[in-house]
Amino acid sequence: MAEVITMPRLSDTMTDGKVAKWHKKVGDAVKEGDILAEIETDKAVQDFESEVNGTLLYVGTEEGGSSPVDSVLAIIGKEGEDISALKGGNTAGTTPQEAAGIPEENKTEQNITDVETTKPVEKEEGTASAEIPAGVEVITMPRLSDTMTEGKVAKWHKNVGDDVKEGDILAEIETDKAVQDFESEFKGTLLYAAVEEGGASPVDTVLAIIGPAGTDVSGIISGGAKKAENKPQTSEVKTETSNTETASTPVAASMGERVAISPLAKKMAEEKGIDVHALKGSGENGRIVKKDIESFTPSAQPAAATPAAKVEAKPAQPAMSFVQGEDSETPNSQVRNIIAKRLSESKFTAPHYYLIVEINMDKAIEARKEINSLPDTKISFNDMVIKATAMALRKHPQVNSTWHADKIVHHGNINVGVAVAIPDGLVVPVLKNADQMNYNQISAAVKDMAGRAKSKGLKANEMEGSTFSVSNLGMFGIETFTSIINQPNSAILSVGAIVEKPIVKDGQIVVGNTMKLSLACDHRVVDGATGAQFLQTLRTYLEQPLTLLL
Repeated sequence: MAEVITMPRLSDTMTDGKVAKWHKKVGDAVKEGDILAEIETDKAVQDFESEVNGTLLYVGTEEGGSSPVDSVLAIIGKEGEDISALKGGNTAGTTPQEAAGIPEENKTEQNITDVETTKPVEKEEGTASAEIPAGVEVITMPRLSDTMTEGKVAKWHKNVGDDVKEGDILAEIETDKAVQDFESEFKGTLLYAAVEEGGASPVDTVLAIIGPAGTDVSGIISGGAKKAENKPQTSEVKTETSNTETASTPVAASMGERVAISPLAKKMAEEKGIDVHALKGSGENGRIVKKDIESFTPSAQPAAATPAAKVEAKPAQPAMSFVQGEDSETPNSQVRNIIAKRLSESKFTAPHYYLIVEINMDKAIEARKEINSLPDTKISFNDMVIKATAMALRKHPQVNSTWHADKIVHHGNINVGVAVAIPDGLVVPVLKNADQMNYNQISAAVKDMAGRAKSKGLKANEMEGSTFSVSNLGMFGIETFTSIINQPNSAILSVGAIVEKPIVKDGQIVVGNTMKLSLACDHRVVDGATGAQFLQTLRTYLEQPLTLLL
C-alpha cells in the first residue's frame, strides 16, 4: 500500500517548510535512505531522506513552494497504484474511502467519484457581473494615502437624488491620517450612497453611484460587495461639454477675471503653488476640477502677461535629466518570514529595557596580543566577549533564565547564541556549555558555524537551546546599538566597536580604547539591578582579563 510522506517538523519552532530542491521526480524509484528533497526550515536547509522503498507517485509541494508541517509532501508506493484518495492528506489508520469522504451509497468501483454534497449555487440576478446601465458611474472608496485600508465618511455633501456636477465635493473622507474632501469626477444624479455618514468601508468597495435620474441600479447594489471599477467617461457624456472644451484658451485671460474652480481644486492649487489663471478647466463650463490640478505640469504653464518694459531676458535654464528608478520585489524566504514573526512576537510580548556600559579595553587589547603570539592561536575580541559573558552568566543565573506563564526556568547549562548575518537575514548558532570552553575552542566553533551558516550548512539542532545571545556589529564601525531579545532568552548583549578616544586615567587625560555594551533585558525575568550587576561582572572580566582565571 502507498505511503504518505508528510512535511516533517525539523525544528521545535518550525510551522511550515519550503522545498528548496527535489532530488527525485514523479516516477523515479526510491530506496530507503535516498534523499528525497532539501527542506528549508525557519533555521536552515536540511536533506530529507526517504524511510520507505517504492516509486515516487505524487509530489504535494512543488520545488520552491512551501506547505504546513504534517501536510502531504509526497506519496511513495507501487508503480501504477491508485492514490487519488490519499492526495487530500490521508494518514495511517484511515481507508482511502474514508479519506476521500465518499458516502457509502455513492461509492463506485474505485471510490474516486466526486460527490456533490451541497446545493449548487444558482447565479443570482442582478449581481455585479450584470452590465452597468449607460451613463451610470460607480464611485469606489478612494485610496487617499499609501497606508489607507478603509475610509470613513465624515460627512456627505450630497444626498441621494441631488444633482452632482463634475468637481462638486461629494463627501469628506476620513483616512488613517486626515480628513479630505472627495470630489466627483462625473456629472449626474446621486442614485445611491453605500456608506452612511459616520460609517466606514474598505478601499475600492462601492461608495456611491451617479447616473441619469430614475435609472435602476439595484443590480449593481446587490453585487456592491465586490470592487466596481470606475469606467472612463464615455464619448456620449463628453459630447455634452464638447462645445465648451473646444476652446483651448485658459479659463481667465487676465488676472482680474473670476476663475471657475471647485473648492478642492482651489485648495490643491494653493498648496502646490499653481497659478489657477494658467489652467484650462475640463469640468462643466470650463470649471477647474481636481484632475486638472493633478495633471498640471509646470512646463505647460504659459508665461503671464507683463509690460514690455519690465520684460528681462533670463538665461536659459539647463534641462534636468535623470534616469527613473524601477521598483523591484524579492519574495520572502522562509527564514525571513520566521525572523519577522519571531522578532515581532518578542518585541510586543516581552517588556524590553536597555542598560548601556562603556568598557576600557586597553588591557584586553594587550591580553589578545599576547595570546595571539602563541603558536597556532588566533582569537578575536568577539571570542573574548563570549568567554567573559559565559563566565558572568555563571555568577548571575537569573540572566540565564526563561519566562513561562506560570514559572521562570533557570537553565543549568550556559548556551550562548551568536548572531550571524546571512543573505536571507539572521541566524543564531549556539555554543553549548560556552563557560567550559577555552578561547581556542570558542574561536574554532564560531568560525565553523558562521561559515556554514552563510552557506546554509547548519543543522537545526545547532541553532536550538540557546539561553543567552550575543550580537556584535563592532566590525562594521557601529559604536552602540540595541537588539531585540531572541526568545526564549531573557536577555541579549549588543557589542559595539572599539574606539580610540580621550579618557581620564589617574586624574590625567590620556588616549584610551573603549567599547560600549548594551544589554536588552526582559523585565519579567531580569530586574534592573540584576542586569546592572551582570554588566558590572562582565566589565571586570573584560577590563581585568586575568580575573577569568580566578
